[in-house]
Amino acid sequence: QVQVVESGGGLVQAGGSLRLSCVASGTTGSLKSIGWYRQAPGKQRELVAGVSSGGTTTYLDSVKGRFTISSDNAKSTAVLQMNSLKPEDTAVYYCNAVYTFKSYWGQGTQVIVSS
Repeated sequence: QVQVVESGGGLVQAGGSLRLSCVASGTTGSLKSIGWYRQAPGKQRELVAGVSSGGTTTYLDSVKGRFTISSDNAKSTAVLQMNSLKPEDTAVYYCNAVYTFKSYWGQGTQVIVSS
């Protein structure tokens, strides 16, 4: 069974930075991509950033230039570096690891940005 564990959330003032980490373990399958999603209260879950096994990245427009995603496919890990944080970035952030036949979600990590 694959386990996906996120870490690094917390409380930060606007303009500050946080670094989220994701580790997927428990499978020898081929990791296709890893994505960071977020869900704010009363809102739908949205893709914040994703990276494919080939290194192609994608970002939500509102985080471009502020967030950077990176991954180590061999270790099935991903990092989301978040800079210049804004109150509207407040949400629970989830990591999603996509393998050939199935994707797996972590339990989420809370990010709170105070104004």
